[in-house]
Amino acid sequence: MDVIQWDRVAELREEVGSEDFDEVVEIFLEEVDEVTDRLRTSPDLQSLEQDLHFLKGSALNLGFHAFSELCQDGEQMSALGQAHDVDLTAIILQYEKSRSVFLSELSTRFANDARMSA
Repeated sequence: MDVIQWDRVAELREEVGSEDFDEVVEIFLEEVDEVTDRLRTSPDLQSLEQDLHFLKGSALNLGFHAFSELCQDGEQMSALGQAHDVDLTAIILQYEKSRSVFLSELSTRFANDARMSA
């Protein structure tokens, strides 16, 4: 399973424009960091399905494939009344891994585009 779907990232970057892409990424990371921090420190099983649905959608938008898969699985479990069985640690660890890979590879993935527009 790919951690990041770089084709999706490129598609989003094209959709919003390279000049606005950094801001979209910043907002995405802030919002997802906020929800994952809450899940880490004080998860609310009553709203877990909604939280995971939000995270899944955000992850899909930015190509965080492996993270979105785990969120989807957890969302489905929560919908079936199994929120207490969702492995939040695995979800959070996958987000941290995905975030790290994304940030470390982002500039090199689009380096040619940046040089061409300079």
